[in-house]
Parts: sequence; structure tokens; C-alpha cells
Amino acid sequence: MHGFGTEKVEEDLSIILPKAKIKRMDLDTTRSKYAYEQIFRDFEEGNIDILIGTQMVTKGLDFDNVGVVGVLNADNMLNYPDFRAFERSFQMMVQVSGRAGRKNKTGKVIIQTYSPYHSVIRYVVDNLYNEMYDSQILERRNFHYPPFYRLIKFSLKHKDYQLLNNAAHEFTSLLRKEFGSAVLGPEYPMVSKVRGLFVKDCMLKLPKGKSNVQMKTFVKNSILQFRGIGIYKAVRLIIDVDPY
Repeated sequence: MHGFGTEKVEEDLSIILPKAKIKRMDLDTTRSKYAYEQIFRDFEEGNIDILIGTQMVTKGLDFDNVGVVGVLNADNMLNYPDFRAFERSFQMMVQVSGRAGRKNKTGKVIIQTYSPYHSVIRYVVDNLYNEMYDSQILERRNFHYPPFYRLIKFSLKHKDYQLLNNAAHEFTSLLRKEFGSAVLGPEYPMVSKVRGLFVKDCMLKLPKGKSNVQMKTFVKNSILQFRGIGIYKAVRLIIDVDPY
């Protein structure tokens, strides 16, 4: 389960290719005002042989002198717990693939994955945009996700772990009285504690075309009932409509 970061990749590459001029581009190396521009300029002018970076490296760069692009651990993107994970993975890998290749020469793209026959990897390798779109739109229709349904995320926060648990289950139960199986959760997000507060989320899926006024009334009633429970008054409730 141990991952690796850009710093570790830079360290290993400097051992494998000791003569190469290697530069890292991530949050740490781009804190100063003109750090981006300097790194891009050095790379374009040939002062950097290998540029290592997070996804920011893929955004809008167009260099004539890139021959090889590598995507490390593509499974991290594919297995991210988000209904858009496959779409974003495909987009990022296709985008980064477009960075490889000199003007008159074909470049090489190497994708590291434990699942080489994963559908998204195959769509990228074979450049099958339409097939990728068809598969994703079918999944979203079947499992009630945008663009067919609207999502509302409710995040509850409190410093007391057990109180938050009880509050989240109480609030979710109130929503379920009105919306039934359209309510998902409550669950802890990937980052379950922020600035001393524990966080727990639940999600509401609403089909498009239903009366917005009626849905808002149901949601408002659930919130008012929850707020009426004295022990949960200190629990913060954040509502995010269309959280994507």
C-alpha cells in the first residue's frame, strides 16, 4: 500500500541515469512566483533532460523536444473513489500522450499499470474515444449519476467522533424518510479529519425533471428536523449541490 511521490522518482532516476539533468515540478518546487516559467523555459531550451511532475505537467504544454512520456501507477487514478475516475483517467492519459513526439518523429508513451487489460487502458492505447464515452454514459444512466441525475452532498463536521457518527446517521435517516434509496451513506471521505474536525458525508441523487420546489421543501424539512435535535446543534452541516 506504500505509494511514491515525485521526490522518490527523482531520487531513483538520478541513480539509474546519473548523467541526466533531472528536474522536479510539483507543489514544492513551484512556490515562487515565476517558478513555472523558469522550469518550462529550461526544459524547452534543453537544460533539463527529464522533467518529473504531478498532473500539472500535462496541462497545456507543447514542446518540440519530448521523445518519451511515462505515466507511473495509472491504477491510482483508475481506482479513485469517484464516479468520474474513468473519465478523468482517460482524459489525463490521452492528454499526456499528446506531449510525446517531436514534430517529424513519433514519440513513445509508457503507462505503468497492474491492469493492462483494463477497459480504460485499452481505450487509451487504441484511441477509442467513442467507445469510452458510450460505456461511461451507460454506467451513469444505470447507476443514477450526472448528467441524468443531480447530486447533493451533505458534509457533517464536529470535533467529537462519536457525536458526529450519531448525527450523520440521524440526518441520513431523516433524508431516507423522504427519498428512500436515493440517499447514499453516511461514509467517511478520503480525508476524514480537517482542522481538528471529523467529517462524514452522505449523498442524495435526484432525477432530473422532478419538481425542484418540491425537492427543496423535502430537503429543507429534513434539515429543520435535524436542527431541532438539541444535542446536534453544534454539528456543522455543509450542503454542496452538483459537487463535481
